[in-house]
Amino acid sequence: MGHLALIVPLTIGAIFFLLFLLFRSLRYAAMIITVLPFASMGGIVALFLTGEYLSVPASVGFIALWGIAVLNGVVLVSYISSLRADGKTVNEAIIEGTGARLRPVLMTATVAMLGLIPFLFATGPGSEVQRPLAIVVIGGLITCTLLTLVVLPVMYALIENQMERKRERADAAALAATSHPT
Repeated sequence: MGHLALIVPLTIGAIFFLLFLLFRSLRYAAMIITVLPFASMGGIVALFLTGEYLSVPASVGFIALWGIAVLNGVVLVSYISSLRADGKTVNEAIIEGTGARLRPVLMTATVAMLGLIPFLFATGPGSEVQRPLAIVVIGGLITCTLLTLVVLPVMYALIENQMERKRERADAAALAATSHPT
């Protein structure tokens, strides 16, 4: 657990850095990193409901879960951003992008969950490692997938609308400065 206390923050930091490199935006990196609490929440609830406790295998499950959760967030946000770059309004891009990326996001989560179901029912040697890992990933993917498809588009809209208002104020200030020289 001592090693995990070091590895987990480093993992989150590395994920954030890679997201920043991908999007070249602290806002988008921070927005996508918010899927981690949603994923973690589902993993924690699943551990509680099954009577398992936080262990090293469960912690490794959280790290794997975060990778899948961030991937789904990247798939969604990058597509919405590409639609915005093509000239769509914020709302058009969100509606079209979420609809178009619904299937890939659901497929990624579903395949990961289905692949871990045998671990849930394992009883042989190693099952004490497999079961907590599978519980965390499956529980986390359920909440994360649902919340990613709802919360990320809302956050995207808030961020983009805020950035548009700032651009409009800056444009208005620049226009006022050029039309009224001092």
